[in-house]
Amino acid sequence: MVISAGKAELIQIAAITVGSYLLVQIGKALIRRSIRKTYSDPSDDVTKVTGLKFLYNTLSFLIYTIACFAIIYSIPPFKDIGKTLFAGAGIFAAILGFASQQAFSNIIGGIFLVIFKPFRVGDLIKVGQLDEGYVEDITLRHTIIKDFENKRIVIPNSLISTETIHNSHIKDARVMNRIPFGISYDSNVDVAKKIIQEQAVQHPLFRDYRSNLDKELNHPAVDVRIINWADSSITLRAYIWTDSQEEGFLLKTDLFYSVKKAFEANKIEIPFPHRTLVYKNNEPKKED
Repeated sequence: MVISAGKAELIQIAAITVGSYLLVQIGKALIRRSIRKTYSDPSDDVTKVTGLKFLYNTLSFLIYTIACFAIIYSIPPFKDIGKTLFAGAGIFAAILGFASQQAFSNIIGGIFLVIFKPFRVGDLIKVGQLDEGYVEDITLRHTIIKDFENKRIVIPNSLISTETIHNSHIKDARVMNRIPFGISYDSNVDVAKKIIQEQAVQHPLFRDYRSNLDKELNHPAVDVRIINWADSSITLRAYIWTDSQEEGFLLKTDLFYSVKKAFEANKIEIPFPHRTLVYKNNEPKKED
């Protein structure tokens, strides 16, 4: 049986299309399996998950792009049309390149994020002045961050590449929490410092990261210092270690409550701004 050239080309197009689709599905299934295995095995580095998710998101784009070029160059009519378009497409290519500059910038930015790893999937980061959140996904075009209100922040990769990134989980997740407390000028500073230290040390999220030398020298587990003489208060700052920024936030909110109660029980006043108004008599003096 002889198959005409037109039918043969259609069969070839169908074969490439179906083959590329099956290849994408098989590749994604293998990547999903690797991701599940990585999440279930604590010994695997979290950077592996980041690379796998990025590969998962770019696999379709890469395979279908290759499939399109394969169809163009494997079928003579399409190949001739492609050569004609490429030969006379200088101006069109320039316009298209200018229009897609931002898109290519996002793609290059995404590749750089995966290569240089300023953050990974699951890291707590802050990009520029945006809200903090957990990295949920990295795609060719953008990065998805889940904030503390469970909202998703979608940031183009090109923007991330030019912004300062605050990563709370990279290398060392421990956090030195600097928590301010204000007391009145009439209050006993030594008693206030002792209360803050006792409440902090009793908190279950507090961590003592003093060195052996610090302990031998009797350095306090929680350092409390006067940092400012404000208009209406003396500002104390406590330096308290926790295992992560999330735990630091919980510790801070709990301390605001417990320290307030302890201050009230020990007659330590938490001041509010006072203003003294002086009225002057501006009436002119009577001449003799």
